[in-house]
Amino acid sequence: MLGMALAAIDGTIVSTAVPQIVGDLGGFTVFSWLFSGYLLAVTVTLPLYGKLSDTFGRKPVLIAGIILFLVGSLLCAAAWNMAALIAFRIVQGLGGGALQGTIQTIAADLYPLKERPRIQARLSTVWATSSVAGPVAGGLLAGYADWRWIFLINLPVGAVALWLVVRHLREPSRPRPATRPRVDWAGSLAVFATGALLLTALVQGGVAWPWFSAPSLGLFGASALLAALTVVVERRAAEPIIPGWVWRRRTIASVNLALGAMGLLMVAPTVFLPTYAQSVLGLGPIAAGFVLSVMTLSWPVSAAFSDRVYNRIGFRRTAMLGMGAALLILLAFPLLPYPGEAWHPALLMLLLGAALGLFQLPLIVGVQSTVGWAERGTTTASVLFCRQVGQSIGAALFGAIANGVLAARLLDAPVDGLPGDLDAVARTLEDPGAVSPAAAEYLRRAVDAAVDHVYVGAAGAAALALLALITLAPRRFPVITEPSDSPTAPDPAATPTASEAAPARQDR
Repeated sequence: MLGMALAAIDGTIVSTAVPQIVGDLGGFTVFSWLFSGYLLAVTVTLPLYGKLSDTFGRKPVLIAGIILFLVGSLLCAAAWNMAALIAFRIVQGLGGGALQGTIQTIAADLYPLKERPRIQARLSTVWATSSVAGPVAGGLLAGYADWRWIFLINLPVGAVALWLVVRHLREPSRPRPATRPRVDWAGSLAVFATGALLLTALVQGGVAWPWFSAPSLGLFGASALLAALTVVVERRAAEPIIPGWVWRRRTIASVNLALGAMGLLMVAPTVFLPTYAQSVLGLGPIAAGFVLSVMTLSWPVSAAFSDRVYNRIGFRRTAMLGMGAALLILLAFPLLPYPGEAWHPALLMLLLGAALGLFQLPLIVGVQSTVGWAERGTTTASVLFCRQVGQSIGAALFGAIANGVLAARLLDAPVDGLPGDLDAVARTLEDPGAVSPAAAEYLRRAVDAAVDHVYVGAAGAAALALLALITLAPRRFPVITEPSDSPTAPDPAATPTASEAAPARQDR
C-alpha cells in the first residue's frame, strides 16, 4: 500500500504546484508534459513489467520500480529548467509503471480468491485518499515551503516501502525453469516505441497542433507502421512481451476491452467535471474538487462488498450490473437543471463511484483468477495497459467533442472576441470583469452544453463496455482454484506455497 501510494499521490500532488513550478523554471508552453510524459512512461512500460514479473518474480521488479521512482523523484527535485524536469518525470514514470502493475499482481498472488476483494478495496482506498490529500499537500508545500518538496516527500515514504518489501515480502517458491529465461528486448522496444508515438499523438493532437496537421497525421501513421512491426516481432519471439493468448482467450480479451472502455468514460468526471463545477456552478477549486472526490469515497466501499454479489451471480453479471447502472447515471447528467446545486452532480458522482466499484473489481479479480502464477503478471499488465490507453483516447476524443460544441455555440455569440476552446472559456469566467454579464451567462451555458455532450459520449463508452461483456465474455469465468484458495490453507503472506501444484478449474 505504501508503494501504491507513491504512484497514486504523484499526479494529484503535482497539479496544484504548477504555477509555482512555471514561475521558477519557466516553460509555460510545455508544462503539460509534466503529466503527459509521466503518463506515457507508465503506460508503455506496463506490458514489459508484467512479463518481467512472470519471468523473474514480482519482488525484484517491484524493488527496481521503487528505486527507479525514488531516483526520478530526487532528480525532479534537483531540476534546473522545465526540460530537465520533464525528462526526470519520465524517469519517475518508468518506475511508476512497475509499481502499478506489479502491486496489483502481488495482491492476487498473496491472497486467495475469497480475500481478494478485501485487499483490492484497501488498495482502492489508497487512490481515494490520494485524490483528496494530494492537492491539499501539494498546495501547502508549494505555498509555504518550496515546490521541490513535492518530490522530496516521496523519499521517506518510498524508503519505508522499500524496507518493508525487502524484509517481509516472501514469494512462493517456484521450480527453476529448464532453460534460462530470455527477455524479448526487441519486442519491448517495439511496444515502447509504438505506445509512445500513439500516446503522443493523442495527448498533443488538438493542443500543440491541429488534428489533421502534418505532425498529427505523421505520428498516427508512424504508430500504425510500428504496431504492424510489433506484431511481426512478437510472433517470432520465443517469450513475447504481449503474447497472442492475451487476445485469443475470450475472458482476457473481453476484460481488456471492457476496462479500456471504462478508461474512456472516466475522462468525463475526472477531466470535465471540475471545469463544469467552477464555470457553471461557480464553485471554488476546493469545492469543485470535493464534487469529484465523492466518487472516490463510494468506489472502494462498493468494491469491498462486490464479492457478496459475484459469489451469487458470477463475475460477468456483476460487472454488467455495475456498468448498466453507470450507463444510466451518465445519461442522467445532461438532465440536471441549469445551473443547479452542487449536490446534484455530487450525488451522481457518489452513485457512479459505487457502480464502477461494482464493475472494475470483479473483472480484475475474475481475470486474475483464470490464470496461474506464470501468466498473472502479463494478464494484469494487459488489463491496466488497456485502461490507460482508453483514458488517453478518451481525453483526445472528448476534448475534441467539447471544443466542437463550444465552437458551434460561440459562432453566434452575443459579443465578439470570445475565446473558442474550453480552457480559455474557463479562464475567462474566472475573471468577472473580462466580459459582460450577458456574455458570461452565454459562456456558462455553452460550457454546460459541452460537458453534457461529453457525458453522453461517456455513456456511449459504457455501452461499449457492456457490449464487450455481452458478446465476448463467457457466461461463467473459468476460475483456477489453487491450494491457497482453500479455507484451511495457511496464510500465503507468511508461508510460501506452491500455488500451482494442483490447480483445478471451476466456473464462476
